[in-house]
Amino acid sequence: MDQRLFEIKIISGFAAAHNLKNFRGKCENLHGHNWKIEVVLRGRSLEENGILVDFGEVKAETRAALEELDHKYLNELPFFLQNNPSSENIARFLFERLSEKLNTLKIRIHSVSAWESADACATYMEY
Repeated sequence: MDQRLFEIKIISGFAAAHNLKNFRGKCENLHGHNWKIEVVLRGRSLEENGILVDFGEVKAETRAALEELDHKYLNELPFFLQNNPSSENIARFLFERLSEKLNTLKIRIHSVSAWESADACATYMEY
């Protein structure tokens, strides 16, 4: 089996408010974050031009997905009516949205990380 693997990462961000349900702490109160989002894609082979995937395409699809969240009260959005708006579920939401748009037979979203502060993040991936 071919052991080569290429990986690219883009970083973006959004600002939003939320409050965690069933948390027992300050985060149960309404508050906001400036989340930093890392999106990682992997693939085993490059295109003829020597790239895995165009960074511009990944950034554009990420911006479109983040528009659904940016400057919103996350608890009111359909996905988060069913899922607590934690960093873990934000990463999952974005992973699922971006997988629909960017996954092909050659490349896959590997992970999405949602940083809620400079020293705390949650990552979602499937295997």
